[in-house]
Amino acid sequence: MSQNHPAERLSGVFSQKKMAKIGSGTTARKTELVSYYLVEEREDGVMLVQALTASDVPFGPKTEITREELLANYLPEPQKTQARYRAPQTPQDMDIQKAVARGDKFRKRGESFTAEYEYSKALALDERNVRANFGIGLCYIERGERGKAQEVFERVVKLDAAFEDEHKHLFNEFGISLRKSGMTDEAMEYYRRALTISPEDENLHYNLARAAYDKGDPGTALLHLKSCLGLNPLHEEALQFVDFLKRKNPSGS
Repeated sequence: MSQNHPAERLSGVFSQKKMAKIGSGTTARKTELVSYYLVEEREDGVMLVQALTASDVPFGPKTEITREELLANYLPEPQKTQARYRAPQTPQDMDIQKAVARGDKFRKRGESFTAEYEYSKALALDERNVRANFGIGLCYIERGERGKAQEVFERVVKLDAAFEDEHKHLFNEFGISLRKSGMTDEAMEYYRRALTISPEDENLHYNLARAAYDKGDPGTALLHLKSCLGLNPLHEEALQFVDFLKRKNPSGS
């Protein structure tokens, strides 16, 4: 594994389990206690750990540990709502959100150049903003500017946050647009990247199959359809796609 820190800094809620003795004498017993912590990674890779109260409010000093110590001694708690633990929004955060919202509005109206201008303002403040990257990438794809779209694609595939559920709608739209615009290699790499984060998502295998078929590779398409159906044997679109491929090539495996 590379010793370099990933581009996307780690943050979120983690837990630590400890055995504690409860009671005394004949009534004494051991029990497992779970404590929760808010974790933020600094630019230098140091992890800042702060305890959370039972009400999920950060309290006490922040302790510095290494990423290795975090992964060895703490467990991630993705189900914990993280939004409430984030630092209060700064004026810059608000400017980014407003620019992205305006970009989304203009893009939906079909005004892609105005949308691009708004997304560019957001990216000038935060080049890793997921919504702005998706938005400006979609503008480029819609206008057939494949060189610029490729640059955005290369940024997006490095962002873990791009593949999280909160961005699912834009994630799907971007992948479909890559495929339909003829950027099938990029679409396949995009879905493979997503599978490293969500390996049990049958729809990612289905989308990979679609991109592989569009590239002219029905063999790879069939492999991913089988993976899709292995995860969900009742996936209707995958069943129909397999049937279509078999009818087109009856002698195929």
